[in-house]
Amino acid sequence: MLYGIGLGPGDPELLTVKAVNIIKKSSRIYVPGEMAADLVKQYTDTVPEILDFPMIRDKDELEKIWLKNAVTIANHAKDKTVAFCLIGDPNFFSTFTHLKKVLKEVAPEVEVKTVPGISAITSCVSQMEEAVETSFEVHDGSDVGYMIHLKARKPQEIIKKFEKEGYNEFIFAEKLFSDDEVIIKGKENIPEEGHYFSIVYAKK
Repeated sequence: MLYGIGLGPGDPELLTVKAVNIIKKSSRIYVPGEMAADLVKQYTDTVPEILDFPMIRDKDELEKIWLKNAVTIANHAKDKTVAFCLIGDPNFFSTFTHLKKVLKEVAPEVEVKTVPGISAITSCVSQMEEAVETSFEVHDGSDVGYMIHLKARKPQEIIKKFEKEGYNEFIFAEKLFSDDEVIIKGKENIPEEGHYFSIVYAKK
């Protein structure tokens, strides 16, 4: 089992309880850098192993590095609990996203789960002593390829709007992380009505 664990924005008190518990029980812990390593060391006696993920643009070289690191992790994650811990959230602009894709190719038998962390997207306004009260965009300079619509009471209407903008993959979620959690993939399976705590995730 491999867990991709978000460590939050850098404050050791902003890790989730779930993240700390999994870190404590992991037989091996991998991190992409010193900052993540320093955070992890405060919660476990297991020495985190730093894997090299250089900031380069050479696609061929990057693929070699992803493959090497994926194989290293897979060798231990096949029969043990292993954690890959990183700053922020493992599913938002993350090193782990690339690692997960390669791991699925080289070791599909390894189960992979992620533990969300407090991301820069949500934590920055706290430090800035500001707030976000309406819709907003997040950019890293690349083309927009995803949309997340909160409070999705009319999911099918939202989907129709997104389709006009070029989106074609949809997931509907309701009451996430609760006992009544619902996750539905595929436009044809998504209902007309949604709860206040509903989300439509769209991808191009």
